[in-house]
Order: sequence, then C-alpha cells, then structure tokens
Amino acid sequence: MLLEPLNYDFMRCAITISVLVGVLCPIVGSYLIVQRMALLGDVIAHAVLPGLAIAHFIGIEMLIGAFSFGILSTFVIAWIRSQSRVSVDAAMAITFASFFGLGITLLTLFRSRLDLLDLLFGDILSVTWEDVGRTAIISVVILVCIKLFYKELLFFTFDRVGAEASGLPVQWINLGMMAGITLTLIAGMKIIGVVLVVSLMVGPATTAYLLVKELHWMMILGAAIGVLCSVSGLYLSYFLDLPSGPTIALIVFAMFLLALLFSPSQGIVVRKLRSSKAG
Repeated sequence: MLLEPLNYDFMRCAITISVLVGVLCPIVGSYLIVQRMALLGDVIAHAVLPGLAIAHFIGIEMLIGAFSFGILSTFVIAWIRSQSRVSVDAAMAITFASFFGLGITLLTLFRSRLDLLDLLFGDILSVTWEDVGRTAIISVVILVCIKLFYKELLFFTFDRVGAEASGLPVQWINLGMMAGITLTLIAGMKIIGVVLVVSLMVGPATTAYLLVKELHWMMILGAAIGVLCSVSGLYLSYFLDLPSGPTIALIVFAMFLLALLFSPSQGIVVRKLRSSKAG
C-alpha cells in the first residue's frame, strides 16, 4: 500500500523534493531559532512575492526575482534599525506587511497568470524533475557552505560582538546567512507555499531544540523530523485527499506539540511528574 503512490511520476517527484526540503529547511532554520529570529523567515518568505510578480511579468527566471527581493527585505530591516529606535520585531512586521502588500498589488496590476493560491500554499503535486534538480543544487550548495563555515557561523550565531572583535567578516557572514535563508525558502515554496514554508523551516528545528542541546544535533534531529513530516504529510494528503502543504504544516505542529509535552528535559508532562514526585 505504501508503494502505491510510487507508481505515479508526480508522486516520485513530490517525495524526492519533500526529502530535499525536509533536510534543508530545518538545518538552516536552526540558526534562526538559536538567534531568536524565527520571524525573519516569515518576512523573507512573504517578501519574495513582488520579485516573483516582476520576474514573471518581464519574463526572466523567477528564482532571480524572488532572491533579489528576499535579500532586499533584509536590507530594509537593517536600514530601519540603523536609522531609528524601532525594535527589530517592529521593523520585521512593517517590512513583512509592505512587501506582501506590494506583491499582491503587482500581481493585480500585471494581470499575472500566476496562481496566488499556489504561491501562498504551494502545489507539490505540480513539481517537475526540473524543480527537483534545481532544489537539489540549492540544497547541496547551502549544505556544503554550512559544512565549510560551520565554526564561523557558530561563533557569529552565539556571539556576534565577539566574532567581530576577533576579526571575522561578520557583515559578509550575515549576508551569506541571509542568502542561504532566502534560497532555502524559495526551494521550500514549491512544496507548501509562501505562507506555510516557514512552518517547515522553524517547526522541526524548534522541536529538535526541545530535545537536544547542541546545535549540530539540533540540525541532524531537525532534518530527520523535517523529512518525516514532509513525507508523512504527503502520504496522508494522497490517501485522504487533503491539500499537501497544510497537511505537512499540521504534522509539523503535531510533532512540536509532542516534544513540548513529553521532552525528557523540557516537556510539560515530564516536569509536572518530577515536581509531583519531589512534593
């Protein structure tokens, strides 16, 4: 029964890209979690919408438009923070709403044929082998960069001031990290769309955060949870005739809820049991 979906080419494509994104999103998302910048992923995911609209209108590769506006949104956030006393969460909220509004406006003005629902919630069953190949290239490039610069990224993540004082090029590291986050979100958008891709980036990483302490274990466990959620969500949507993206997002939340309740070190139930025994 589990092999039945594999008889269809679109399901083989969907499962392959689910595994790739399931690995990539939580690994990159781990940096956002430990920096307490999870909302940034949501901002970038929505900020790419104007880029998609413009790229589609002028007929260039949509990846270029999405990447340009994703990076632009991080510069806007940094500029607002540097020019005012506005807090980072307020700067991100303003940027988030503005870019998303611009994207919807441009899609309307350009009379774009892009399906807004597909952009917002994804359409994994329309994935082609070309999409799989592009996602595979993005995944390999980002994972190799993380492997090569793991120590520098670790230093920057936990002590940015110390990293700058020690001579590390923190501006370039930050730019590289933003580029990696943007590319990861673009890769994940095809599966579960602009709105839900953040759940796959943040959810498995947060679940792993409740279960392990060290960053590299958080990445490994988060990737395993991401693959489990993506593939199981895809299977459930196939057999129960449910929308794939929202199903994946709900499974991600279910996994997080289980960890929140039963984590050996931080679980609510475990803590109550320990306190009752101590009492």
